[in-house]
Parts: sequence; structure tokens; C-alpha cells
Amino acid sequence: MSELIDVVLPADQVEGTRSQVQRWLKTVGQPVKRHEPLVEIETDKVTVEVSSPGDGVLAEIVAAEGVDVAPGAVLGRLGAVAAGQATAGPVAVAPAAAPKASALQAARAPQATAAAASRMSPAVRRLLAERGLAADQVRGSGEGGRITVEDVLAAKSQVAAAIAAPSTQPPHAEEGVRRVPHTPMRRRIAAHMVESLLHTAPHVTNVFECDMTAVLTDRGKRKPEFERRGLSLTLTAYFVAACVDAIRAVPEANGRWTDDAILLHDRIDMGIATALGDRGLVVPVIRDAGSLDLAGIAEALSKLIAKAREDKLTPADLRGGSFTISNHGVSGSLVAAPIVINQPQSAILGVGKLEKRPVVVNEGGEDRIVIRPCCYVTLTIDHRVLDGFQANRFMETFVRRLEDWR
Repeated sequence: MSELIDVVLPADQVEGTRSQVQRWLKTVGQPVKRHEPLVEIETDKVTVEVSSPGDGVLAEIVAAEGVDVAPGAVLGRLGAVAAGQATAGPVAVAPAAAPKASALQAARAPQATAAAASRMSPAVRRLLAERGLAADQVRGSGEGGRITVEDVLAAKSQVAAAIAAPSTQPPHAEEGVRRVPHTPMRRRIAAHMVESLLHTAPHVTNVFECDMTAVLTDRGKRKPEFERRGLSLTLTAYFVAACVDAIRAVPEANGRWTDDAILLHDRIDMGIATALGDRGLVVPVIRDAGSLDLAGIAEALSKLIAKAREDKLTPADLRGGSFTISNHGVSGSLVAAPIVINQPQSAILGVGKLEKRPVVVNEGGEDRIVIRPCCYVTLTIDHRVLDGFQANRFMETFVRRLEDWR
């Protein structure tokens, strides 16, 4: 390999998402093998690894950690392995002489010549601007004093350390308050929620109560058969199936708003909101749920849940949902309203905690109180796409399907 090879962010892995370089798994000068994980990219949905396109040495980091990148962007470059150099393990690099001046003096001392500054890459210029540094504050370690991405990151650390001394507390520290920096995923979830609720769609929520007796009876009968097939029959599978019937009755729930028309999806791609603990929330998608029976839905759910738990979801698993279910009752919530719509969808179903409640029933012309397993279900709609009577028709169909399950 005589020429540099670009390490590119694959468009098919991050299409439709915002992406940020989270962590480089190699440093400049280290050998790397073809298909070996090289850099971690965090999107607003999942973390993906970009592998090396060939054997060689990491010659340059173009996109530093913490920098936003677009699909197809060059992340770094590979160079040839020197003669006699091993293809595994770090390359020995002679340590640079430590400066004798203080950290603050070193940070402020002019280090780069005008000629060196003129040879800076676009990534270095952008990183300098983002970190509030001038070129003459950075000691260039590249050929002829050229400033590299690593030089900028090191200089920023020196400046921050010098300014912070002698205090050991981080900026804005308060006694008794623990600071938890935002992750890129948390920042993007927050932005997505604010955009959906405050700037995009007028949210309206209706609330129904659902008697789950018929579903629990059916589940008890089917569960052994499903277990023999290696499938977990969860209540969410029933919710998905009932949503399919409700969407067929009210297609607008499976649509989206545009400036000149409402677009209705023929296929029902059902998103299932899934919590990742402290890391946030993702919505993997069951493709073409309308074509699946209960067993097919249960199988698709089992695969998605397993991938989520093993942190193996890909951006492809999360793209293209047309409707979303949030089963927030699994963590004890009775009612959540409004559940923020997952734009550009037009509706999201919420399912609350299943619990035994006293219910009035009429038997033989007489009212009596019985105990039934019930839960509250909500539908939050984009009022531009659906009106109240459509939302109620959706919920009536959904609840009737579950209460009359056979």
C-alpha cells in the first residue's frame, strides 16, 4: 500500500441520523488489520464501529473525537506498513522532550510558524475554532512543524489544566452536586423531543381503559407452544397485533404530515420504544407488521429485544418506523400523557401498568363488581393529521380487539 487510504463513514450505516466520533480505537502510528474495528461513531440512535478498509498504519486522524461527521465523510487515513514493521501492536514512537515552561506558558507561547499554519488541514482548522485556540498556541509535531489533530487536543488539555490551577473543582461546581456530562445520544434525544413537541406538531392525547382478561387467557394457552418454538410471547406482541387492526381502521395513524399533503403508508412498520437504561431510548422497528401473525410478531420482537440487550442494534434496525408503541407500564407507570411523537410519525400509543381493578359488569340484567386485569392505554396524535373522532375510533378498535381476543 503505497498511497494513503481514506477511512470513510459508510452511508448505509448512519443514513438518516446525526453522527459524532465517539472514540478512536487506534492512535496515529499504530498498525491496523483489514476489518479490524478502528473508530466508534455514536449516532442519535446507536453506537456503530467503523472497520479498517485494509492493512496498514493509522497515518492521520481527520475527524477528532467529539466532532460531528456526515455520511461519506473521511474519518482518517491509512498509510503503508514500514518494512520489517509488525502488523499488530503499537509502533514505538520516541517520546517528545517535555517543555520546561509551565503549562500556561507553554499554552500561550507561539509554537507554530505562519508557514506551518498555512498547511493545516480543514479538520485542524475546524477543531481550533471549536476549542477557541489560535494556531500560534499549538506546538506542531507534524512534518515541518505542521499542526495535527492530536496537537490541538493536547494543547486544549494543557490550557484547560493551566487555567483551572490551582483549583481542583470543575467549572460551575457546586458543593453536594454531581455533574453528569451529556452524551451525544442524550443531547440528540432532547433536541428531537423539543423539536417534536414545541416546534413541529400540536399534541393531543386520549385515554381509554382496557380489560386484558381475554388476552391473558389466550396467552396462558399459547405460551407452552411458543416456548417449545423458542419464542417469548409477551403482551407487547398482542399490542402490536391490535395496533395493526386499529391502523387499518384509521390509516391516518400510519401517516405523516407534509406541507402539501398527508402521506399514508401502505406498509405498517411498527416501532417499539426500548429503554437502554441510563443511555437513553431507542425505537427498533418490526418491518411490515401487518403481514405477520402473532407468532411472527413474537419472533420479530424477540430478535429486536435480544439485539438491544446485547447492544447490537444497527441504524438499519431503527430506521423507517411509521407508528410507535411505548409500553411504559413495564416500569410501573399508569398513564403517560403526552408521550412525545416520534417525528415524522403522526401518532404514538402508550400502554400503562397492568393491574387488577374493580370493574362494574352487567350479568343477567344486574350490575355487580368484579376484579379484572386492566390497563390504561393512550393515543397521542399530531392534530394536523388526525382529529379527535379518528383518535377515538382508533382506540375503540384497538381496545375491542384486545377485549374480544380469540
